Amino acid sequence: MQDVAKGAVAPLVVGIGGTIGGISSTERALRIALGEAQAQGFRTRMFGGADMARLPLYDPRAATRTPEERAFVDAVRQASAVIISSPGYHGSISGVVKNALDLLEETARDPRPYLADMPVGLIATAYGWQATGSTIAALRSIVHALRGWPTPFAAAINTQATRFDDEGGASDPAVVEQLRLVGRQVARFAPLSA
Repeated sequence: MQDVAKGAVAPLVVGIGGTIGGISSTERALRIALGEAQAQGFRTRMFGGADMARLPLYDPRAATRTPEERAFVDAVRQASAVIISSPGYHGSISGVVKNALDLLEETARDPRPYLADMPVGLIATAYGWQATGSTIAALRSIVHALRGWPTPFAAAINTQATRFDDEGGASDPAVVEQLRLVGRQVARFAPLSA
């Protein structure tokens, strides 16, 4: 467990992921990983499908940002670690996840730009195995481009074989443990980014 000095604010892990149209397997998987980071002593903030649906398409020339865009960017700026969870759509990440990540261009001139030196846990869900692998590969590539450090383990979840429930569990205990491992790894590596 992360040792947080008395009176100090616990470090933050930001979760990004989900789909538009209700709570998805992708979002449920992310909640399990964030729950483990929280069990390790971290605060968590999740931007699920409904949150990402409120983000306008990223326009690099926009003179102002919406309150939703500012809240997202500010949370990532404060984060010690990030967990990204994407469904596998046509062999890659979803548009809403990519749009949220594109918005991190707002941090380009920050002292710590993008996801620089941050541990980033990765989760991919798909109805079948093929898309999980290519989605994880795409996420790793994006995180590297954003100067982040993908954790050694990434969770690839075949939703054809695994079902998530409303109580925060899944039909396969091994999948739950994989998601918890993602949460533990970001918690373990977050102090190295400070």
